[in-house]
Amino acid sequence: MPSEKIKIGILGATGVVGQNYIKLLKEHPWFKIADVAASHRSADKPYEEAVKEKWQMSIEIPKEVKDLIVRDVQDFNSLKSNIRFVFSAMDLPQKEDTKKIEFKYAKKGIPVISNSSANRWTADVPMIIPEINHSHTEIISIQQKNRGISKGFVVVKPNCSIQSYMTPIYALEVNGFKVEKLIITTLQAVSGAGYPGVPSLDMVDNIVPYIGGEEEKSEKEPLKVLGKVGEKGIINNDSIQISATCTRVPVTDGHTACVNVKFKNKIPTKEEIIKIWKEFKSVPQELDLPFAPKQPIIYLENVDRPQPRKDRDNDKGMAVTVGRLRKDNVFDYKFVALSHNTIRGAAGGAILNAELLKVKGFLK
Repeated sequence: MPSEKIKIGILGATGVVGQNYIKLLKEHPWFKIADVAASHRSADKPYEEAVKEKWQMSIEIPKEVKDLIVRDVQDFNSLKSNIRFVFSAMDLPQKEDTKKIEFKYAKKGIPVISNSSANRWTADVPMIIPEINHSHTEIISIQQKNRGISKGFVVVKPNCSIQSYMTPIYALEVNGFKVEKLIITTLQAVSGAGYPGVPSLDMVDNIVPYIGGEEEKSEKEPLKVLGKVGEKGIINNDSIQISATCTRVPVTDGHTACVNVKFKNKIPTKEEIIKIWKEFKSVPQELDLPFAPKQPIIYLENVDRPQPRKDRDNDKGMAVTVGRLRKDNVFDYKFVALSHNTIRGAAGGAILNAELLKVKGFLK
């Protein structure tokens, strides 16, 4: 890899997801933060002043970032020419505004690797989990042709709630055990609601059985991730039915999913499933990408695992940890899966996407 790091920017840098990018990229071997952008309220201030008491990370603001002058995210012309691509952590009140801003950067020749949900259902925007649908990068040339873009593009990562169970399900599918139906119940951490998030009186001694929009995302986004590249965009998978119930639980970090699986024809044995999970590797592992977990799926035999506090940080917070695989009286099998929602499910997942795109030659 080149000795000089690629200079990158962060859109929405003062929010919690933007802060997570800054924390995770602090010592990244390939990428260096050289631009931070936020709303006009933060513009023209040193980053340290712009975040002030809003800094939520467990480390101090890195010295190479604290003195960067925050740029107005809508001031496209002030973006320095040496910025190769940007991470988008924007969460504007109107998703349509986020979509427009991301594509304005793309049309300026700047690739956008987004954490936002705004463009997840845009047909020609790939929504990537690198272990699963790394081939969806093929849609980038179609996106550029559709929109008259010469160099930039928009790529997104999926919702944090699907990260914990999609890779285990994909590993079974790719090994010939096709899934017909899934029932998913998620137990989602409060950090998924951002900061300040859910009021404490709603969460202490309580579970909230509703998260706006999450069930729809959990039922639909996997179908795009498992889809195929068509002439005009991604053609969604239509072979799996998913029913989801999403709840908010009093856990800081780590989304847990209880998964019931019904297979189409061939039903694997429990031993076959565990062997598939333990041996599963994909392109990020083959390429030895910096943020790729060495073992994407970690299976624990303990009857009371995975647990968020004990297992969310496995392999840099980028692995999916699975346990409690057993026969199901209604479907075929059931299991419990866990992933770190603010690392694998947010900034870390987008960083892994950027690493994949770099190695594939999209970030020249």
